[in-house]
Amino acid sequence: MAIEVVWFKRDLRTSDHSPLFEASSSNLPVLCLFLVEPQRLAQPDCDPIHIEWELDCAYELRKKLEATGANLDIMHKDALEAMEEIHAKHTISRIRSHEETGTSWSFDRDKRVSEWCVDNKVEWIEYPNNGVIRGMKGRDKWKTSRDRRMGLDLLAPPKRIAGVQSKHANATMQSIGMSRRQIIHRPIPGQDAAMDVLRSFLSSRGESYRWSMSSPSLAVDNCSRLAPYFSTGCISVRRVVQTTSSKMRRLKEARSRGEDVGGWLQSLSSFQSRLAWHCHFMQKLEMEPTLDTRAQNPLIDRGMNREMDEERFRAWSEGTTGWPFFDACMRSLIATGWINFRMRAMMMSAASYNLWLPWRETGLHLARQFLDYEPGIHWSQVGMQSGTTGINTVRAYSVIKQGRDHDPKGTFIRNWVSEMGSVPDKYIHEPWKMPQELQNDVECVIGKHYPSPIVDEASARKEGVRRTYAARSGEETREASKKVYQKHGSRRRPAVRRRGRGARDSRQAKLF
Repeated sequence: MAIEVVWFKRDLRTSDHSPLFEASSSNLPVLCLFLVEPQRLAQPDCDPIHIEWELDCAYELRKKLEATGANLDIMHKDALEAMEEIHAKHTISRIRSHEETGTSWSFDRDKRVSEWCVDNKVEWIEYPNNGVIRGMKGRDKWKTSRDRRMGLDLLAPPKRIAGVQSKHANATMQSIGMSRRQIIHRPIPGQDAAMDVLRSFLSSRGESYRWSMSSPSLAVDNCSRLAPYFSTGCISVRRVVQTTSSKMRRLKEARSRGEDVGGWLQSLSSFQSRLAWHCHFMQKLEMEPTLDTRAQNPLIDRGMNREMDEERFRAWSEGTTGWPFFDACMRSLIATGWINFRMRAMMMSAASYNLWLPWRETGLHLARQFLDYEPGIHWSQVGMQSGTTGINTVRAYSVIKQGRDHDPKGTFIRNWVSEMGSVPDKYIHEPWKMPQELQNDVECVIGKHYPSPIVDEASARKEGVRRTYAARSGEETREASKKVYQKHGSRRRPAVRRRGRGARDSRQAKLF
């Protein structure tokens, strides 16, 4: 008997899910499928925290599907092997799935599946997902297309699905031979949890979002914390955009009646902008799936000639650089699988400019730490923060300044860098400046209890910026950067600022 397959990828939900919605009205039985692909597990950006999170979200999806009469096969197989096995047993008439934006391996896999479908006379319908527009060659019409898609009606979850009745596969961490990696403060998986997180953000946590999102301490509560759910598709970006817009309309109505709406409108406006940037960065990977292996402007990358220094990489990746605020951020990320966006940028900046480390190796390390790893956003940001796009201002973050700005009393530092527990506020960001007697008194002797700075933070950063601009010079390199802009550059015009005394040249690096 012929069947339909709904192939869940990174879209583990029943609400606002076009393939499932369409399949539920089909006259064929439906087999719902989620794959843990061996090829994916072999990728250098893959980590057990990603797989366990996806499996837990898939288990929650299975409960939702079972309530409709369907099930979810969770198979540890490559896609072609899985399709061939299902086809031999049931005869697949049609496959429905969302379009997936991933790195080259997933694009290549989809090409092979497409060829298999043609060879076996199987129809494969791929549906658009979130704000990524397939087939675009440039960015001139992207925003209009994305905004139109965000305005489409949300799809209700199917109430009944004629599921295929058979013994169902159930891959687990143990069955695929992968050991768990424990993290603390792990979010609750699944679609219902995603909705709870969204509601709590829009009802209480989000009012100070605009002013709290840059602090690694405040962002824990005041950022949306939806990223892990976006990464597995437990909630659609469209639902979040529309729910947020509805909240903003109500706030504006309340304000027009003279009610005090606090900081809500400013914060939610900032949040909406970042939802748009979410799609913008993913669109880059859709149009160039090699962002994880090839710099957008390879001439700049070649001119930088960054080489791996194992000692520097180890200190950076473990949070033992001797820069307390940076080390606290890295240790927090490793322990929890999450850190706020600004600190992610600072981490990549420190690797790229202060330590002159290759962007791919440092990018892979961060990818493996993020529970919410989204390849399109991550590798776009790696390119920006490492200075290899040629179209972005060089953002060289001062680790010391970031610490003073966002952790002035060192509370975050002391929470994650136990060696600094008794260091006075005056020296918490630069403990190497403590007098030797004080180091002995507080039991934080630099070079013994806590590392000496691996390099001088300020001078190394400035030298890194100098070398970056040197690599960007030359007519051929500038022409390559123009092509990068045509393909990937935002078409939104930045606000024009009046230039007064002390205004910086637009070419100058931003030393945050």
